[in-house]
Amino acid sequence: MKVNQSKKIIAVIGGGITGLASAFYLQKKIKEEDLPYQCILLDSSPRLGGKIQTSFRDGFVIEKGPDSFLASKQSPIRLAREVGLDGELVASKPGKSFVLIRDRLHPIPGGDKGISANISPFITSSLFSPLGKLRAAADLILPSVSKAEDQSLGEFFRYRFGTEVLENFIEPLLSGIYTGHIERLSLQSTFPQFHQIEQQYRSLIIGMKKSSVTVEKVIGKDGFLTFKTGLQSFVEAIEKKLEPDSVIKGVKVELMDKTSGQYKICLNNNSVIIADSVIISAGHHAAYQMLDDLISVEPLKELESTSVATVNLAFNKSAIKKDLKGSSFVVARNSDYSITSCTLTHKKWPHAVPEGKVLLRCYVGRVGDEAIINLSDKEISKIVLEDLNKTMSITEEPDFSIVTRWKEAMPQYKIGHKQRIQEIEDNLYNQLPGVFLAGSSYTGIGMPDCIDQAEAAVKKVLDYIQNPSSQLTAAQA
Repeated sequence: MKVNQSKKIIAVIGGGITGLASAFYLQKKIKEEDLPYQCILLDSSPRLGGKIQTSFRDGFVIEKGPDSFLASKQSPIRLAREVGLDGELVASKPGKSFVLIRDRLHPIPGGDKGISANISPFITSSLFSPLGKLRAAADLILPSVSKAEDQSLGEFFRYRFGTEVLENFIEPLLSGIYTGHIERLSLQSTFPQFHQIEQQYRSLIIGMKKSSVTVEKVIGKDGFLTFKTGLQSFVEAIEKKLEPDSVIKGVKVELMDKTSGQYKICLNNNSVIIADSVIISAGHHAAYQMLDDLISVEPLKELESTSVATVNLAFNKSAIKKDLKGSSFVVARNSDYSITSCTLTHKKWPHAVPEGKVLLRCYVGRVGDEAIINLSDKEISKIVLEDLNKTMSITEEPDFSIVTRWKEAMPQYKIGHKQRIQEIEDNLYNQLPGVFLAGSSYTGIGMPDCIDQAEAAVKKVLDYIQNPSSQLTAAQA
């Protein structure tokens, strides 16, 4: 690509959904306001989109990474409208969800309305023993705990509801989103709204009812959206809207250096880009390598990630002898299963599956149980099929299976994560003005969170590049 040295250069490093949205909104602003800037998007992969990958086979639309986003979040819908794809949005079909505990499927209490809207489904649920229900009811009388410091999801919900509700309900629902251990995941950085509700109303059950916030709504049981031709079509639509020759694929940033108020970005193809501002939307491992020689990034080094794999199995409808009568289930950690969740894609997203076929989409791997990721595709598929057979009585081999590994790809928001990110951002602000972090490693892992971070980063870049001395002055103060 041709770099116009007469213009201010803004480099976006990382072409996942965060980087794509950053580049799109930067270029849109530059064009609308006729700004003397040029935005360049760099990615080490030959394709953009990061973990968003869609495969098409025999009439199936198969998601290898994320398959949807929360319908309640607006930023992906806005961006889809901007790139002309909002007409392709499709909503998930409603369906019952279950928790699998020791070979038995238990309906999630209250379905889509949540336990706080109506307590009777919770009381009658088979998920909990009478003692477990009695302990959970103690939430109604327990005082709130005013803790300024962060705490784990496990500590918070065990105090409110007890161990049984934590292990059989809360843990499989919440920790599965971050593929992390509930005793290590940060409350502040994952689901701070629950802490806010407790502080305001004292009882979490009462607070969720009064505020209309439920566990189900927080994790998306009230609906998801995707695109008819898969999430990758969203990536492709955004890429098509970017300026010609503004994207450089298949190049890795080997070194970034500060020089005369600008940033020298050295690529592995021996080319160099001099940028006035930089958005690093790559993951924390890559960000650490870029910044290690420039500033103190120990908090960045402390960030961890884990590995997972998605396993898509296609069958004839006749192969499933026991109908689940629902569209998904999650697996409690104390159950003897390798899968952590399963979506019946043909029920949740019928547009993605041919008539007379079924598609089962499973996750394997989580903190403390990642060895399975290193097995062969055939071995992983066999293990997953054995797990599924326990609940669905599958009598035939799959038409095909697709295993996709995501190694060290799922950021872990451990206790203190928010404080670590703040320290990293403070270091950047003071020592590398004009360099900003955005992406799933930092303040939210879902697609809407990543797009929100992109929009925030674009505003920071434009504020800085239009008046760099204001940040320099503040940093030196």
